Amino acid sequence: MLNIYEKGILELHNLLKKKEITSKEVTEIFLQRIDELNKDINAYITICADIAMSQAEEADKKIAKGDINPLTGIPLGIKDLITTKGIKTTCGSKMLYNYVPTYNATVYEKLLNKSIVTLGKNNMDEFAMGSSNETSYFGVVKNPNDLERVPGGSSGGSAAAVASNQCAASLGSDTGGSIRQPAAFCGVVGLKPTYGRVSRYGLVAFASSLDQIGPITKNVEDCAVLLEAISGYDPKDSTSINREVPNYFENIKKDCLKGLKVGVPKEYFIEGINPEVKSTVETTLKELEKNGSEIVEISLPHTEYAVAVYYIIAPAEASSNLARFDGVKYGFRASKFEDLLDMYKKTRAEGFGDEVKRRIMLGTYALSSGYYDAYYLKASKVRNLIKLDFVEAFKKVDVIVCPVTPTTAFKLGEKVDNPLEMYLNDIFTIPLNLAGNCGISLPVGRDSSNLPIGMQIIGNFFEEDKILNVAYNIEQLVN
Repeated sequence: MLNIYEKGILELHNLLKKKEITSKEVTEIFLQRIDELNKDINAYITICADIAMSQAEEADKKIAKGDINPLTGIPLGIKDLITTKGIKTTCGSKMLYNYVPTYNATVYEKLLNKSIVTLGKNNMDEFAMGSSNETSYFGVVKNPNDLERVPGGSSGGSAAAVASNQCAASLGSDTGGSIRQPAAFCGVVGLKPTYGRVSRYGLVAFASSLDQIGPITKNVEDCAVLLEAISGYDPKDSTSINREVPNYFENIKKDCLKGLKVGVPKEYFIEGINPEVKSTVETTLKELEKNGSEIVEISLPHTEYAVAVYYIIAPAEASSNLARFDGVKYGFRASKFEDLLDMYKKTRAEGFGDEVKRRIMLGTYALSSGYYDAYYLKASKVRNLIKLDFVEAFKKVDVIVCPVTPTTAFKLGEKVDNPLEMYLNDIFTIPLNLAGNCGISLPVGRDSSNLPIGMQIIGNFFEEDKILNVAYNIEQLVN
């Protein structure tokens, strides 16, 4: 019998629906779990015990009247760059250490309308810039599978909280792999939706043409439920697409493996990939073949340029987006300065961490007069070629399958002084953000150190229902 805190969204929903437990009792159990583990794992920056208990009481009143949906009374974590009215939203930065928003992000508003319980705000790399959750002003997050290893980033706190049963599920954001990579490192499920499927209104921007909010859950069924709740058109977000949202959960369980054309990109099985990661993904592909799927080798020829393109476009957009943090209207302000210009300089020098400063400088340089054409414009053209690679591939196959990361979770401090090595960790996730496609990370095994190995299923634009369906069927095979 699983402990209450080990259960996911739907398992808890069934208990609440049958009135075998109350949301208040469930919330107390999760808060106790956070109290026990957060000091070691550091998955939460802000814990909302009073708000959570109040929301749980309201949820119980609704359940008593028979007014219940799959998320009513379910305790969730929220990544700390999604604005929450009246709850601190720090982005893992000293710059916003005391910022309390006056409005809700659309995704959070949608969840509140479903009567969720907010356990707290999950730790993250500062302004979502990082692949290891070591750049947070509020301290590193540790991988629950091995406390000497990173949980991945930037949504490391969200993935670690789900993996260590400190919430039933969480929301993360994905700019270059920031949902899928930590999900793979921690052994949970994480989905990056198609760009425009989920509203970005209220998401503190890192790179506006790349950022997407998505779910991190304990299993694929929960992922479908949470994605459906946050998806849909939002007039407050100019990049939101007005397109019908399928019933992801209803579509998930049909047998789809027979006759499924699975593309395997030769560029993703490269030299330097961990042999255990490679063999585990290949073993899963053989299982798909046994179950009637057709494995097709494909080429995504511009993959080799993806990391370089990303680290021009993302910092360029970051340098523009982060210009607003100047110590004037909100957030941190330097205490000693001579004049206005000195206040700007000192505030930004003291308020931003090293990785954020590095990316602002890279981006500002790429956008500067005389370099814009050589860097940003050229990168934008190559970005389009990367997108066209996927467009061509999906004319031949239904889904694309590959590893999420070249290795399993690496040790804390191992890559922190080598930014290039850290950036290359996202080589299999970045192309998807540049193209705008959807992708899901699914645990399919463990290495000899008992660390989780994730497999990525990539779908065409707005085919979240298809990748969820395939992921569910694979989950049944590997389990």
